[in-house]
Amino acid sequence: MNLEIESKRSLKRILDSIDLTALTKADKLLFEQRLHSHFPKLFALYLEIYGHRYDVYFYLQELVNCLAKGFSERSRALKLKDKKRLADPLWYKNENMLGMACYVDLIAQDLQDLQAKIPYLKSLGITYLHLMPLYDSPKGDSDGGYAVSDYRKVNEKLGTTKDLIALAKALNKEGISLVLDFVFNHTSDEHKWAMAAKQGDPEFQEFYYMFDDRTIPDQYEHNLREIFPQVRRGNYTWNEDAKKWVWTTFNNFQWDLNYSNPAVFNGITSEMLFLANLGCEALRLDALAFIWKEMGTTCENQDKAHKLIQAFNSCLQISAPAVVFKSEAIVHPDEVVKYIDAEECQLSYNPLLMALLWNSLATRKTNLLTQSMQKSFSISPKCTWVNYVRCHDDIGWTFDDEVAAQLGINGQDHRHFLNQFYTGRFEGSFAKGVAFGENPSNGDCRVCGSMASLAGLEQGIELEDQTLIENALARIQLINGIILSIGGIPLLYSGDEIGLLNDYNYRLDESKLHDARWVNRIALTEQLIDEAKNPKSASNKVSKQLQNLIELRKNLPVLGDANTQILSNENPHVFSYTRYSDTGEVLLAINNFSEHPQLIGSQILGQLGEGPYHEHISNETIASTQNGVQLSAYQVMWITLK
Repeated sequence: MNLEIESKRSLKRILDSIDLTALTKADKLLFEQRLHSHFPKLFALYLEIYGHRYDVYFYLQELVNCLAKGFSERSRALKLKDKKRLADPLWYKNENMLGMACYVDLIAQDLQDLQAKIPYLKSLGITYLHLMPLYDSPKGDSDGGYAVSDYRKVNEKLGTTKDLIALAKALNKEGISLVLDFVFNHTSDEHKWAMAAKQGDPEFQEFYYMFDDRTIPDQYEHNLREIFPQVRRGNYTWNEDAKKWVWTTFNNFQWDLNYSNPAVFNGITSEMLFLANLGCEALRLDALAFIWKEMGTTCENQDKAHKLIQAFNSCLQISAPAVVFKSEAIVHPDEVVKYIDAEECQLSYNPLLMALLWNSLATRKTNLLTQSMQKSFSISPKCTWVNYVRCHDDIGWTFDDEVAAQLGINGQDHRHFLNQFYTGRFEGSFAKGVAFGENPSNGDCRVCGSMASLAGLEQGIELEDQTLIENALARIQLINGIILSIGGIPLLYSGDEIGLLNDYNYRLDESKLHDARWVNRIALTEQLIDEAKNPKSASNKVSKQLQNLIELRKNLPVLGDANTQILSNENPHVFSYTRYSDTGEVLLAINNFSEHPQLIGSQILGQLGEGPYHEHISNETIASTQNGVQLSAYQVMWITLK
């Protein structure tokens, strides 16, 4: 088959058969121009995924109708935003980009109250606000909102869809991009599709993976891992209403969608465009590694998972091109980078950097961090990392065992050490974390905790030890300094900007008791914000240090759209890199991961050329010297030519 010819024929037939009279003449022309540009890619992907079906043309026609409807419902303001973003496609690489992720009800009472808190966000310099899932979801445990019952309805305790649209408009007015979650691997068992499936509707039973007995599930199960083994074993749940086994990778109330059915792709595309039309500028793709199932595999990171995401991206390019995707792939580093592409996910969380920052704090060694970043940090210049220290989730130690082995590190043993260290079970640890997902079979787990508690601030305050407190504050500045300078969008988790400590109250709530991630999902109250204004408080010191770094970043264009080179060091406690722009600007970052002073050879300054040099964080001049560069405990340096 000649795909180019068949694509043109199919598009002509589809356009001849669908009704575009709802569009203005100008919009009809624009929509058709975008279709002609992006339909060939979409057509090829759709055929690759669904071409074996006799009814593929029917679903393809239905999809174009869906795209036309999404485009027609897009507001004039958002269509202008599309034009603006297409003219500046790398807007997310600017040095002014600074993100925050939060739960609406943990930073405000509801969406209206969150709108009133925009001045607080502006005072921090936030230009990107990611709201954790705020859709209608089951009462009680809903996996933190990641069990969606209705994509088009805001959880009533947070407000209404009208409130969300108003918030999006208010954020846009202040130059803050709204980011929403796109939970597309599964729905809750209360979603209308799942409810119809429970009632025996065969059409909607095909929206999920449902089986009469365990024969096929057991065949799949041989190769599947368990995500929450402390809560439930296996990947299937018996549903008494439907009298069937349902594929439930995460929780028994989260039903995996069956993307081998094109009706599911089309249905989720419709939901995606609804979210895009609310006014968001990025969609975080939740659990994207799990969306395609293939017998005999782990059902993670399958090739057709990438094809599906590329197809969704093509749909956005036609109907809402201002919106980009953010990959949430907490998988092997070699798999993470496969999702990052201008035609797939333009943004991606950087879980490897996050995990190895904590690793280096625990070991005081940077060799694994350096070698891993030298292998995995470089991505397409049209894309960017989203660098974070903590988030709403747990920490999984997803470093590359082959890189570790080259350094004489046994991956399994080292993960055990890190779990012990960050849950306070290792003698001499400064961390106060909580184990999550502990596997009763092998003792493996992940780690939860706030940035400040994991960095030692909780321990220092409890023991009233000023040295421990100062070391914790220095660790916090160090890791914040790296995510702000290494290249990408720095993403703060709400509360970390003032160093909030773990909240153990989740243990008193029956619906949260089993989920230790709530220890770092902390309410950011006005009282805590006010307390952080006290110059004697540790929170104030965290805030002041961070604000200084943010202000410096926004005045250094080389920390925006520029390249990164990870440097090798003779000192095993030091992590360093340069940022260099196409205009010749260069910045050298040097980071000490030890509580003891460190010396690094002066030849590293040669990355910048002949001095003298300016160190921006301390605002001091460094003369060219043969004596080397001296770093104090946990010091981070940003150096340029003076």
